[in-house]
Formats: sequence, structure tokens, C-alpha cells
Amino acid sequence: MNLREFLFDQLKVIRTNTINAVKEISESQADSVPEGFNNNILWNLGHILWAQEKFAFGFIPEPMQMPDGFTELFGRNTKPSEWKGQPPTLQQMIELLEDQTSRIKERLDNRLVEAVANPFTMPSGLTLKTIGEFLTFSMYHEGMHVQTIKILKKFSA
Repeated sequence: MNLREFLFDQLKVIRTNTINAVKEISESQADSVPEGFNNNILWNLGHILWAQEKFAFGFIPEPMQMPDGFTELFGRNTKPSEWKGQPPTLQQMIELLEDQTSRIKERLDNRLVEAVANPFTMPSGLTLKTIGEFLTFSMYHEGMHVQTIKILKKFSA
């Protein structure tokens, strides 16, 4: 297996783990914001989808595919208490997440070393310059939010 295949396999495994973490929860658990938290499980799932879409397609000339209003619901610095629109259901979110990784592989296969027009520098100083670098970082980001989901599940049971 080469590095390209490994990266796309990792994306798929990580996404499967994300979905498995929420398959058995109820809609009310997904919507619950426990005391002391700003967000719920549904927000974390939507944010994972939103960020992955931005990391995969937002820095290259490829169209992003997100439902209308997704940035306002799940973008940076958003939270359910400020939602003005109706978010997707948990099942709809799972379906969106399931479709995303295969679409990323389909559209970005063999483009991992392609440079983006405008590299992105994180507050930590890390600069992402290629499609592969963005996708690799997105896996770290997703893992952070999956850990938050696991914590939220304990508080919203």
C-alpha cells in the first residue's frame, strides 16, 4: 500500500469511528447541551463535516458541497444556542458524513501533492500548503471532536 492509499484509508477509518460513536444515541442525546458546555453532539458532527469540506475543497478551485446554512450552524465560533435555522437530524448528519469521504477520494485522488493557491497558517505557526497536508490535518481535527463527542455522550445519557 502506498502513502496515497494509506491516507484515504485513514480518512475512511476515522470517519467510520466517528459515525460508530453516534450510531446508538437518540436524537435528544444528540441535541443536548450539558451544563458547562457550549455545543452538543450534533454541532460537533456538523462542525467535523463543515471543516473537512473546507480543508478538502475550500483552498482549491473545487466546489464545496454543504447544505444551505451549514456555515451559520456549524462554522467556527457557532453554537446551538444561537442557531437561527433548522439543523439536520442526527440521521441526516450521519448520511452526509458517510458520503463525504468517498466524494473526497473521488475528487482528490492523485492530487495530494498539489499546492494550494493560498496556503493557510494556523495560530500555532503550522502552514498547510498542499491538499495532502490539509487532509492530514483534518484527521487530527476530527479526532479532537470525536473525543468531545465521547465526553458529551457521558453527560447527556
